[in-house]
Amino acid sequence: MRLPFVEHVGAEIADVRDGASLLTLVIAPLHLNSSGVVHGGVLFTLADTGMGAALFSALARGERCATVEAKINYFRPVRGGTLQCRSRIVNRGRTLASLEAVLSVDDNAVATAHATFAIIAADGAAPGG
Repeated sequence: MRLPFVEHVGAEIADVRDGASLLTLVIAPLHLNSSGVVHGGVLFTLADTGMGAALFSALARGERCATVEAKINYFRPVRGGTLQCRSRIVNRGRTLASLEAVLSVDDNAVATAHATFAIIAADGAAPGG
């Protein structure tokens, strides 16, 4: 699946399987805000994409997903290096799934995110319905 915005940001989906994913991003000047640290939207983009990829890996044929709500907590500023985002499904129901993501640099957590995703049948009907 092609993800133009994720490609534009420069993130790479390194691994996706069994309800989990790993995304990486080498920090470049374009990722920085006016204070010289990585813009919070960059971290949020990785978290949302990572959680979506984790869920996508567990969907049945004919299902798709969409973010319903998401929350992120930032712990410390990121000035450089390689960001890693590890995401996983926490709980999956028939129409909703809860996921979490941990973002880190050099194995030090810099943010966590939690989200709820809708699970939608490709034809727009409720899954399994």
